[in-house]
This record gives sequence, C-alpha cells and structure tokens, in this order.
Amino acid sequence: MERRNLFAGPYLDRSAHLRQDPAWFERALADPGSRAIPVWQSRSLVTDEESPRAVLLELSNIAAEAHDPEHLILLGVFGGVHCFAYEIEALEAPQLQSGARFEDLRLLTSRLNTADAGLLAYARAMITWRKRHRFCGSCGAATLASRSGHALVCINPACRTEQFPRIDPAIIVLVSDGDRALLGRQATWPPGRYSTIAGFVEPGESLEDAVAREVLEETGILTGTVAYHSSQPWPFPASLMLGFTAQAISTEVQRHDEELEDARWFTRAELAAGAAILPPRQSISFALIEHWFDQGSAGRLQDIRGSEFWQRPA
Repeated sequence: MERRNLFAGPYLDRSAHLRQDPAWFERALADPGSRAIPVWQSRSLVTDEESPRAVLLELSNIAAEAHDPEHLILLGVFGGVHCFAYEIEALEAPQLQSGARFEDLRLLTSRLNTADAGLLAYARAMITWRKRHRFCGSCGAATLASRSGHALVCINPACRTEQFPRIDPAIIVLVSDGDRALLGRQATWPPGRYSTIAGFVEPGESLEDAVAREVLEETGILTGTVAYHSSQPWPFPASLMLGFTAQAISTEVQRHDEELEDARWFTRAELAAGAAILPPRQSISFALIEHWFDQGSAGRLQDIRGSEFWQRPA
C-alpha cells in the first residue's frame, strides 16, 4: 500500500510487555510528563481549530477520583510521554481546557493527522470495552481492572473470570468483473451514495467464506478468487475492517436479504464521470475502490475526482 489506512500505523509504543508490572504502571502514573486522553459520551477532546489536534491533559488536571489504576487505562508511549485513557461520566461536557471541545471522532477523520486519529480511536475503543464489561459475564459479579487497564477480573473468589478487549471482525470487499466494480447502497444514505460490500464475520467462519457469503446474500453474485488488501480499525464501537478484493464468477445482481436498497455494477468511466458518490478518502472502502480503479486506468482516481467524495456530484 502507498499509505496506511486511517486509525492504523505505528503512532505509539503500546508497551504491552510492561502492562503486568504494577511498579512500572505506578511510575508512569507518577511521572509529571504523563498525559490523559478523556472520553465523554464516546466523544474525543480536540482543539477548537480548523485543523484540530488531540488534547493531552496533564494528570494533575483530571478529577482526583479518576487518578488511579482503576479508572485510567494505559495506552502506551505517545510522543515520548506515557498516555492514559479515562472516561468522564457526566451528563454535560466539562470544560477541561480553553479552546477545546468534545467531538464525535467520525466527524473529525478528514481533519486529524494520522497519529492523533489513531490515538483517539484507541482511547475510544478501550473506554467502550471497559464500559460494556463492568460485570462478569459468567456470574454477574462486578469486575476490577488489572494489567494496566487491559484486563477486567471478576471479584467473585469462586469465579475470577478474566475479560480482555474484544474486536468484531468484519469483511469489506471490492468485487470486480473486468472493467466493472460492484457497489451497493443502504436506504438511509443520501441519494447517489455507493460503497463496497461489507458484513460481520460469523462464528466458525473463515474470512474467505465470509466474503463469499456476504456478497451472495446482499447481491446474489458468486465470487471466485479472493485476495487480502489491508485492514482498518474502526472503533464504532469495536470493529476491525478486513479488506479484500474478489473476482466475480456471475454478473446478475439479485438482492436476497434486502439489506441493501440497491447494488449495481459501475465501470471505471462511470466512476470517473461522477456516477456515484464515493466513500471518503479516509475509509478502507475508498482504498479498495481506488486500488481497483488505478490498476486499470491511465489516471488516478483521486486526481480525477479530487476531494469531493461523500458529496453530491455536480
């Protein structure tokens, strides 16, 4: 790949091998250079600017009751400093820093730099997991944080079940038939918006099988050769998008499960002419479309279409 997908990349040292060392965690907590990433109602704190940046708070500036290993989750080392994530449980957004505001991370993707986007996505995903696993799934007792916030342990002595962060794998695929690409749209999208086919992987199912099943269920198209392209963390709330390309071995579109409002083939010429509103450049869906388009075109898709993706074509 020429570039990494948004939310991915080596933007920080996760220091995973040190999470089980309580002494190291306490030293990171006591370090005056350490910083905290607040999350309020799944929103991230960023500077109030045209090109926002993630706000990293000094630990001394966060609520005293949150300044402990039970509330703080160690994310790792970012820009040379230890970074923690913590949740703010309040009905109203607190004013933590002048010139900063809480925003939905999905609305920031086109304006954040890649490192800040990855850090905020990581913090959001960890807070979401922690919030949804406050009680043991085996016995119902409360859980306590351990391993620097990367494990939750049941307090019931007869149980002591450990829970770890989970992700939901989902496939997303660009199906092609020579000079045509298969795209679909959901009924809730604005008119003209199309994207690649996607769906969650089911238990006991391989990624390749999930690709074939989802494409068949949603479009009636049979697929042959499947090739991995790339992946993208998608913390809304906890998905990992696994991108593929696939060759079609049938061409008649038949929507079996009605999950899509429409599915159709687009030629490169049609996409270049603006026949569909394409996904934003920060998405893995666009990366898949771009990869296919550029392989068979004299010009690059981003040069032809510019930056108007997700906007209504003229």
